[in-house]
Amino acid sequence: MKLKIKLLLFTITTLFSCASYGQNVSLYNQYNGRYDFTFIGNTMNLGENNITAGCEDLLVTSSVASLNLNASQIIQNAYLYWAGSGLGDFNVQLNSIPITAQRTFSNISISSGLPYFSAFADVTSQIISTGNDTYTLSDLDISQTLIDESGYCNNRTNFAGWAMIIVYKDAGLPLNQINIYDGLQSIPNALNITLNSLNVIDNNNAEIGFIAWEGDSILAVNETLKINGNTLSNPPLNPANNAFNGTNSITGASNLYNMDLDIYNIQNNIAIGDTSAQIQLTSGQDVVLINAIVTKLNSQLPDASIVLNSNIQACDSKKITVNYTVFNTNCTSALPAGTPIAIYANGQLIGQTQTTTIIPIDGSENGQVLINLPVSISNEFTLTIVVDDTGNGNGIVTEILENNNQFSVTLSLWYAPIFNILKTKFTCNQGLTKGIFNFFDYSTMVLTNSTDTFVGFYESLADATTSINAINNPTNYTADTTPKEIFIRIENQHCFAITSFLLQTRNCPPTVYNYVSNNNDNANDTFFIDGLRNIFVNFELEIYNRWGTLIWTGNNNSPDWDGFATKGLRMYNSNVPEGTYYYILNLNDSDYTDPLIGWLYFRK
Repeated sequence: MKLKIKLLLFTITTLFSCASYGQNVSLYNQYNGRYDFTFIGNTMNLGENNITAGCEDLLVTSSVASLNLNASQIIQNAYLYWAGSGLGDFNVQLNSIPITAQRTFSNISISSGLPYFSAFADVTSQIISTGNDTYTLSDLDISQTLIDESGYCNNRTNFAGWAMIIVYKDAGLPLNQINIYDGLQSIPNALNITLNSLNVIDNNNAEIGFIAWEGDSILAVNETLKINGNTLSNPPLNPANNAFNGTNSITGASNLYNMDLDIYNIQNNIAIGDTSAQIQLTSGQDVVLINAIVTKLNSQLPDASIVLNSNIQACDSKKITVNYTVFNTNCTSALPAGTPIAIYANGQLIGQTQTTTIIPIDGSENGQVLINLPVSISNEFTLTIVVDDTGNGNGIVTEILENNNQFSVTLSLWYAPIFNILKTKFTCNQGLTKGIFNFFDYSTMVLTNSTDTFVGFYESLADATTSINAINNPTNYTADTTPKEIFIRIENQHCFAITSFLLQTRNCPPTVYNYVSNNNDNANDTFFIDGLRNIFVNFELEIYNRWGTLIWTGNNNSPDWDGFATKGLRMYNSNVPEGTYYYILNLNDSDYTDPLIGWLYFRK
């Protein structure tokens, strides 16, 4: 028994059992809208290779096909496939323009052990630019398979050819869903394929298209093509027992040797509400290689997706305002108002809302929702927003795709900087609690995190809050009265914090200048004690002569001693004699309980 290979260009998700090595076919692209598809292509075989042995003169390296679209049919995409026996030729020309395969497929038949190939290239830009024309594919070279020693000629499985799937848009079409799937699988006996991602709303004019290579009209041994258990046929072009027989459903040609371009109506083989379809191919004699399928179904469904645009956080808060956009793109129907939206944090439901308007085809709606994070949610978490979700993972809207409804982002809660508590800054009392301070070092001492930023010192909480009127001389700052509170503002990437410290004066020990000369030269004319008046406001000063006689007393309300005695025998504006005198200074301050005692010298 001679084995024949039928290579089927196919675009679908499959479940199958097979006895070959290849690539599983899977969904390549999907179109939703006023779309339809067509095929063009041609074989490189000059005749059926099942009639006579040998094949050296039965193949050429180029062939032509014509594209004839109506003026209203606007090309959306054009996908070129070429295939043949052997390991593959992945560089060809289309209208003398070099084409290199962007994806390749291979299959080795267990029954023969021979390899076969297929190649793919997206030629959309070239076809849009050229439009309706005659297209020539050339330089497809499989000459290494055209000798008997290779096994292909002896098995009569030598073939080569090309085909193009063209998806076009037409405003006069109903809303359809076009699915294209590809891979490379073979059928020694039977192959079962499940077409998923279908949404059948109306089965009117539903179609399925196949591009198959190496089909022979002379071979028809248990050769069937079924969908959902129903045999497909299109007699007389495609009999029920010989589906792949070198025909072209578009042109009606029956001399497309070793290649088929077939489209079947499946209106009566698929039901409204179906989300999948079962395809079964059988062949009692031929090995069939699956490479691509195209389905067209009338489908009027929305397709909701959602994007998190931004979030608004408050510092030190677990409340977040979420701004989002719900889209209804790549769809064939409007998304109804009231479509539920669920919001999750680390998988825990934390908020719900819904769309408020009907979102048209290719439309969108912006929304905002305030969420309050539970205490159990960590500071860094994953926020997930899901459209068409009632809060338990289930939706209420039937969509074209059910796996594109969510958007996730990792967020971190915002917290104000943590700071060090600063001690009161002390300096000497300059009088009446006035002090001069240097607190510049607090600009670094306040920080606990090297990534936080010191902003400035401020005299009021209001200035620190608004970050205005910063103190510009923290190394030499005068406080007229103390205690005085100074405020500090520090910031991180999102938040700021304000802390404060006190400026406080203390009464430092006074300095005694113990020389008096009242000669009116404005130098040492009186007994001067620096750091005394308006600081130790309750001080009492006594002056004694060398014999211990009290000659003068004073306090904060009296002038400095100028050499005149106000006590004792010479108390009427009389200068005391030159010489050494003694003083007793009672500061009457809790920090200085003992009097200060010392000497001074008076000179006229």
